[in-house]
Amino acid sequence: MYYRGIDKKIFTASTIYADEQVTFEGNYTPEDYDDGYLGETTVRRAIESSQNVPFVEMLQDITPETAIKYLKKMGITTLTENDENLPLALGGLEQGITPLEMASAYAAIANNGIYIEPTFYTNITNKYGKTIIKNKPKTKKVVSKQTAYILQEILTAPVTGNHGTARYCKVSGIDTAAKTGTTNENYDRWLCGFTPYYTAVTWFGYDQNEPIYFNRQNPAGIIWANVIKKIHYGLDEATFQKPSWIQTVTICADTGEIANSGCLNTYEEYFLWGTKPSECTKHSGNKVTNSNQNNSSTNINSNVNTNTINNELTLDPNLEDEEQPEKNESNTNIDNNTSDTTDTDTTTNTSSNNANNPTIDDTSNDENTITNAPSEGSESNSLVDSDTNTNNSESSSTDSSDDLTLEQN
Repeated sequence: MYYRGIDKKIFTASTIYADEQVTFEGNYTPEDYDDGYLGETTVRRAIESSQNVPFVEMLQDITPETAIKYLKKMGITTLTENDENLPLALGGLEQGITPLEMASAYAAIANNGIYIEPTFYTNITNKYGKTIIKNKPKTKKVVSKQTAYILQEILTAPVTGNHGTARYCKVSGIDTAAKTGTTNENYDRWLCGFTPYYTAVTWFGYDQNEPIYFNRQNPAGIIWANVIKKIHYGLDEATFQKPSWIQTVTICADTGEIANSGCLNTYEEYFLWGTKPSECTKHSGNKVTNSNQNNSSTNINSNVNTNTINNELTLDPNLEDEEQPEKNESNTNIDNNTSDTTDTDTTTNTSSNNANNPTIDDTSNDENTITNAPSEGSESNSLVDSDTNTNNSESSSTDSSDDLTLEQN
């Protein structure tokens, strides 16, 4: 959904939406999950703490029909005509979405707008070592790299923001984007996210709908965080690559407009060229010059991530000690040599430095023409995380009950 709104300039990351109780068409009255209603809030802030009402308002601007077209472009195959309604914004789907397809969709964001069809092997050889079957994954451009970058940055908010729902997922020295997700009656828990190295999705639930009971910590998020931190150990520090034609502006968080010296609550925001807002009309002050308003790319650092690894659960620093889940060594040891676990955890290596040189099917209407997948060093291996409701509101995705590791070579 964010794809369409940002890509077609329907809204920006600083657009203000009203986060308040409201009844939409069809007597649909969504509620915020935890923090309560925030009043007027930016798109970024809504994503940071998973405020449900603004998502529905965004979908109302985009229209459910258009959003479904975008989701299909990103490889989602389970959508039906019955999904063309506002509950789609919070994951209210008739058939749900599998973790594999969710991971592939998030990987398209991490891969700078390039969707890569999931594959489970690259080639098959006979006993003489001769290749008899070579698998070339299909790829296509779904949005511009500029739109993808803005989405990458927005999705870091749940990890880095003071009110973020996925702060425990942060990988030190490496940009991390993540989104948590919950369905009605606590039937399902999701975490979808990515870094410049990997994309991964974790779903936690029962094959037949049953409430999930846990000690305030999203169990899908805990699994995701521990696996991701383990596989990033020793990797170079890395950031998401900022392309040209992106404007960086200091924003007043109260109004979503360009901040002046009288604005006290400010932050840095990213915009497609020509979409930055007007100057703040609520506060009086002098114009603020942002030294970072340029089009230069952000490069991957050469420093090595030297975080130590332990076998304990990653805990949320915001919870008191007595609220933390019990540490259990047997549940936290991670073996990189196996992908068999009891929960659904889909990890996708989205490297496009592929020996098979897949051909990109550019089916979007973006101005830029891409002839090659992102080169090594600019791709991101994404992890899927969804804290907003991304699953069937009535039934969970039961197509995948085992952990799946998917690698694009």
